[in-house]
Amino acid sequence: MVHGMALGILHHLVSWLLYPVLGALAVCLLAVLWETGAALGEKFGALQRLQGRGVEGFERYALGRLERVDLLARCGPILGLMGTLIPLGPGLSALGSGDIDILATAMTVAFDTTVLGLLIGLVGYGLGRVRRRWYETCLQQLEQGRRYG
Repeated sequence: MVHGMALGILHHLVSWLLYPVLGALAVCLLAVLWETGAALGEKFGALQRLQGRGVEGFERYALGRLERVDLLARCGPILGLMGTLIPLGPGLSALGSGDIDILATAMTVAFDTTVLGLLIGLVGYGLGRVRRRWYETCLQQLEQGRRYG
């Protein structure tokens, strides 16, 4: 009796997580689009203006930007996996009772969240790698300017 009640409570708690996970995925998608735009802005001129802040100011800026895309690269796939697993419970339960419509909906949500999470992670990882290279180049230029300037 207690075992069944505990499992029922656990199932309800997990099922309530689906909408926050979907919302978090939407926020991450917007953030990765924002970061992509910011990276394009950096590529086409903003990095040269930011070098005027000096080494310490530029390092602070670079660390903040890199932390953000690293967080997106890690959180996107995690949220995608959560969005995959949460609807599978009710979907498999519906399969047991023969309700194919609920199973189809659950599988659609599961696959969509997986793809979206992986996309967020991929773009975040790519932005992080490209930005690291850009920032290292800028810091080397700032260091050389400090030595010879």
